Amino acid sequence: MSNTTPGQRRPLLLTWQGVGAPRLESARLLLSDNRRLRAAGRMIAPRTREAEAFNATYDVTVGENGVVKRVFLHSITAEVERQLSFSRSEDGFWLMDRGQGAQRTQFDGAAEVDVQHCVLFNTLPVRRLQLHQEAGEHDLPIAYVSLPDLTVEIKRQTYRTVSVGDSTSVVNYSSEGFSSDITVDRDGIVVDYPEIARQI
Repeated sequence: MSNTTPGQRRPLLLTWQGVGAPRLESARLLLSDNRRLRAAGRMIAPRTREAEAFNATYDVTVGENGVVKRVFLHSITAEVERQLSFSRSEDGFWLMDRGQGAQRTQFDGAAEVDVQHCVLFNTLPVRRLQLHQEAGEHDLPIAYVSLPDLTVEIKRQTYRTVSVGDSTSVVNYSSEGFSSDITVDRDGIVVDYPEIARQI
């Protein structure tokens, strides 16, 4: 049971550490009981054999119905700096802008954005669909953003409740042959994403 009154915002500062990869993600969240969420976060990833070093920041705003309203992304490598913003209208259209003028698209009806490596974004469909509170299964179109290049593609992702508990719940995530049971807390925030990241 939350101690907040309806509409009241509750601040959190959370950090996730990459599993099998030296990544760190940290975010400040403002949560409310009506599914509204605001998050400002940062991802830091050093150079590896497979990828160049980068850091990225994000700012995401979710409305009281759990649908994403705005996302701003900024990534930096040694050579390139990029930015990308999304805003979603009430009629389901998205405006995507890389700083050179906005493009209007529906993203196949997507209500969420997912960002590579950033586990905060897995929280968004869980909270919108309340999968941490009541069993359900949903196949969703998602606007998926790769880091650090900020390319965007539409991916189908399935979220399915595995178990609901008093303090933590488990939600299965699957997409393109990959599947993982993600542990979330009573707010739907990712605690442990096996092989990807865990809260520290």
